[in-house]
Amino acid sequence: MNYHNLWKKAEKIIPGGNGLLSKRPKRFLSSGWPTYFKKAKGIYLWTLDNKKLVDFSIMGIGTAILGYANSTIDKKVKLAIDKGINTTLNCIEEYQLAKEILKYNKFAQQVKFAKGGGEAMAMAIRIARSNSKKYKVVFSGYHGWHDWYISANLSDIQNLNNHLLKDLKPLGVPSNLKNSIMPLKFNDHEQLIKIFKENKDAGILVIEGARNDYPSKEFVKAINKLKLKKKIIVIIDEITSGWRECLGGVYKKVNLNPDIVVYGKALGNGYPISAVVGKRKIMEISNQTFISSTAWTERIGFVAALATIRFMKKNNVSSKIMKKGKKVIDGWKKLAFKNQLEITTNKFYSMPTFSFNYEKNNDKLNTLFTKYMLEKGYIATNYMFITFAHNENEIKKYLKVCNVVFKKIKQDLSNKVKLKKITSRKMTY
Repeated sequence: MNYHNLWKKAEKIIPGGNGLLSKRPKRFLSSGWPTYFKKAKGIYLWTLDNKKLVDFSIMGIGTAILGYANSTIDKKVKLAIDKGINTTLNCIEEYQLAKEILKYNKFAQQVKFAKGGGEAMAMAIRIARSNSKKYKVVFSGYHGWHDWYISANLSDIQNLNNHLLKDLKPLGVPSNLKNSIMPLKFNDHEQLIKIFKENKDAGILVIEGARNDYPSKEFVKAINKLKLKKKIIVIIDEITSGWRECLGGVYKKVNLNPDIVVYGKALGNGYPISAVVGKRKIMEISNQTFISSTAWTERIGFVAALATIRFMKKNNVSSKIMKKGKKVIDGWKKLAFKNQLEITTNKFYSMPTFSFNYEKNNDKLNTLFTKYMLEKGYIATNYMFITFAHNENEIKKYLKVCNVVFKKIKQDLSNKVKLKKITSRKMTY
């Protein structure tokens, strides 16, 4: 099947081809990317022409923490569907999920739910600004597509370069939001202190729980100190990092003291659900600022999240994910050394990542890695979300294939003609 032509047809009737930038073919491979799936189970995907592939990549953009179509979660959801999902009355599971989430977030007393991560972050910012007399936001990391975040590039087109996409144009974002948000380098505690010292009107700090690395001790110490001294509101975006290495957020492991924590992705194992968790004195103001949506009260997300959290607790999922992630990272290191490839790996085990240390050819080598792995039946990039469904045997098979691919890439490095013909992944939007 010609997936490239099919995608071109989709682009004619759907702007961009689909609703999520991170799933667009050019993000992975210029041609040959399978694009569409027919069925998914565990870590396996079947394409429209029934080719079975093993997924060692982004696993539904980090949503499938237990693996695709987990039977325990799906069974609960199917039962809920048979009983009705959105009625005039409220479903009890909303209350039950709020209670369950608060068990693992002792700093908090209240929860509000949404469906996507971006809208949950927009909600968190609205709540924080409603509480703070200072509306300016300092941020580090990726936090969605809404105006409050993209407005960072109104003052400087490069402000989001290290957080989202290079030179992202803030089209459609009101110009009066200019200078309302300022970027911060992750783990740069000196820059953090300097920004809040020089900007008296900055009252909110937003950071990711973790991405490639954990927040450093110095960074955490500076945040906690500023929070007390400057009375800033601290929001931890755990949409990507949450529930992977413990029940709740990474902030618990590094001793951060948040006012608000935001969850998404893994919370429902693929079913849409996100949560804004916070202190009562912060959250209650949401009753005074209009925050509401019909879809936020439908039953499926609550049921899926309840089942997912309970499954993770019962099966010690977080601990197992970390061990598997470490195995992958250690495997990459050994294979790179064996094949005389220079790579750097990350420290956040539940989201293994490596990067080639060849400045001129990094993007091309990433593309080659994906291309060669696909030829061996693997959906794979140089970054992945490890899941409960990635078992020891499959990890061993994957690393054996990585060895073959690393060897080929080493040969390609000495073949400049070969590299010139490779079209890099396109990160444009």
